[in-house]
Amino acid sequence: MAVSGLEQHRGAWFVVKVGGELAQDKQKLARAVGGPVKAFLAAGIKVCVVHGGGPQATDLQKRLGLETKQVGGRRVTDEATLEVMKMTLGGQVSVDVAAAFRLAQVPALCTSGVSCALVDSVRRPPQVVTGGGPAPVDLGLVGDVTAVNVSVLETLARIGVVPVIGSLGGDALGHVYNINADTVATRVAAHLSAAKLFLVSNVPGVLRDKNDPSSRLPTLTEEEAKRQIASGVIQGGMIPKVEESFAMLAEGIAAIHIVGLDPETSLLDEAREPGSRGTAFLRAR
Repeated sequence: MAVSGLEQHRGAWFVVKVGGELAQDKQKLARAVGGPVKAFLAAGIKVCVVHGGGPQATDLQKRLGLETKQVGGRRVTDEATLEVMKMTLGGQVSVDVAAAFRLAQVPALCTSGVSCALVDSVRRPPQVVTGGGPAPVDLGLVGDVTAVNVSVLETLARIGVVPVIGSLGGDALGHVYNINADTVATRVAAHLSAAKLFLVSNVPGVLRDKNDPSSRLPTLTEEEAKRQIASGVIQGGMIPKVEESFAMLAEGIAAIHIVGLDPETSLLDEAREPGSRGTAFLRAR
């Protein structure tokens, strides 16, 4: 695969976040994410991948007779739900992503943020959640990222390995926390001072009309995003995605993109030409 248009990013980090729904089709994940990641590596770019597992976790909760609770697009995590997240993020999805990347001939090491203190975290205190009303919400065993083990990630990159992190975090006392995968990806990207963060999902970007892919916004500023949230254009799980993105632009990430997988060249095209296949978030000037 050609790497033209990526030369200026040689030696930089790209962080790619994939949702759990994308891991359900290993062939498509291999082509649509594994292929571009292979091209990034060929261009001398260091790559870290973060994955979620929401659909798999919800499916397992149903099979176990457990209720799925969400507030403002964020999963409430009690003890039983945390066990489900361990099974899906540290097991099923991790193995499926590893298989897809092997199919794409990408040397990936799949683990979770608990390993080697890759994603250190503390329990999130109750706080007001956008879309969850005016009162503080306790999301349970959900973590806030306090540190990222950049040294281990750099070591893996030096030997040509792509670290793939399931969105669990932990602390030195042995606690494990469920963390939104977008949150993990943005924090990892900020600590790595990444040149680009790609939030890959089953939608082609931020849409004015969620039922019309052609209503994609090529670019979005923070003020525009706030207006779209207030008007209900941006809703549900897209709200934390957008809010995290703008919070992290101020912490060293050069560019953040929400991009879909249709067509399957979307990720590579978006890397070369921001806004061409997804929504590129812009810093305020």
